[in-house]
Formats: sequence, C-alpha cells, structure tokens
Amino acid sequence: MSNVIFLDVDGVLNSKFWDNEHQREISEGKYVDIEKVRLLGSLVKRTGAKIILHSGWRFWFDKSMKPLRPEAAFFADTMKSEGIRIAGITPDLTTEEIRKTKKFSMVKADEILLWLEENSYDNWVVLDDLALNNIEIEKHQVKTDAEVGLTVMDVEKAVAILAG
Repeated sequence: MSNVIFLDVDGVLNSKFWDNEHQREISEGKYVDIEKVRLLGSLVKRTGAKIILHSGWRFWFDKSMKPLRPEAAFFADTMKSEGIRIAGITPDLTTEEIRKTKKFSMVKADEILLWLEENSYDNWVVLDDLALNNIEIEKHQVKTDAEVGLTVMDVEKAVAILAG
C-alpha cells in the first residue's frame, strides 16, 4: 500500500500567469512549468506517494503510459527528470459531450472514488484547481489557484493530508 496523489495538470503544473508569460514554450508543446514539477517532486519525495493522473491529459497517453502527443512527451520527460513516475490513471467515465466541452470536472470525483474502490492505498490527496463537488473529495483536496498553480503552501497542505 502507499500514499496516492491524484494529479490534475492544468492549473496545478501550469498556470494562467505562466501561460500568459510563456507563449513561446506553449507553442512548442511545453505546457508544464518546470518549477511546478519540481514542487511536485518534493511532495513525492517527502511522502513516497505514487501519482495517478486524473487530468484530461491522461487521454494523451496509451495504456502503457507511452505519450501520444508532444505535450505529453514533454510532460513525461519533465516528470522523469524530477524522479516522478506516473503510476496510472483514473478510470474514464467521460461522455462524448464532456470531452467536447472539456467539462471533466463533472465526473472527476466519481472517477477518483472508483479508483479508490478498486485499489489499495494508505492515504490520498487530490491536486486540482477545480471544485469537484463531492464532500469526501473536498476533505482530501488541495485546491490550487489556477492563476499561479502549485505553491509551497499547497505542498505543505498535501503533506499534512497524506500524513493522515
């Protein structure tokens, strides 16, 4: 068993501020902020947690977690450079309508709860900038500010949640 981090990407490992300031990197498919990934790496090292991707980004990987798009390859390489491995993804409960409108938050809580039902774990935390509209999830969520992404304070909150 282990600690688990349910990871969203947009608004956590990047931010509206970063996006606005880094148009060149974004146009080259570099959609993650390396400094935010380093913060995530510190969280993983401190807690021994494994990463379960619950972001829409999970659709950019095949079943063996091989990247299918340049953005996903950059993301995976950046994570690997910080010693972070994506251990898996949440089940897909999206519909065609949700995918078209990108309203993944409508099913994210159910996908996380289904993963928890089907897997062993000690403690868990959700890193996401969106409200997931579920009381159980909210107790375990560190809601990042999409304007700035993951912060040192967010990491400290996640460590406390994973400590039980």
